[in-house]
Amino acid sequence: MTREEKSKVIEELTAQLAENTHIYLTDISGLNAGNTSNLRRACFKANIKMAVVKNTLLEKAMAASDKDFGDLPMTLKGNTSVMYSETGNAPAKVIKEFRKKSDKPLLKGAFIEEAIYIGDEQLDALVDIKSREELIGDIVGLLQSPAKNVISALKSSGGKLAGILKTLSEKEG
Repeated sequence: MTREEKSKVIEELTAQLAENTHIYLTDISGLNAGNTSNLRRACFKANIKMAVVKNTLLEKAMAASDKDFGDLPMTLKGNTSVMYSETGNAPAKVIKEFRKKSDKPLLKGAFIEEAIYIGDEQLDALVDIKSREELIGDIVGLLQSPAKNVISALKSSGGKLAGILKTLSEKEG
């Protein structure tokens, strides 16, 4: 690879890092061609972009990026693939599901909305992260809950109140 080609790859990686807020670094070494193809297919179905990258080029792209990747560049040893996703927990779910059949991919680290996760033991925590849509749904549900309670209380007490008023009016007459 010439110096110009490396420079172009670093620019492209820097642009990818800038565009994405959910970035996973994984180790897929040891997967045979069939399993690698299956992993790529699973990523595609989950709307995840996956690319195998050279560690030195990715490290230079991280340094050139405006984002603070903290200790994430230290995980760039051995074989590295990058997963980009619009949903924070989607790659973690794909990795966890894929590992039911294989011991790879291993999670090296992740960059999720400015937070940094390092190590494979973080996988379960990343699976549990809620997406923006899930959080909005939870908030809407919480906001609707008190309103529903008030409405149902008014409906039930309104019926009781009407019954009481009717009984009182009948007794007076």
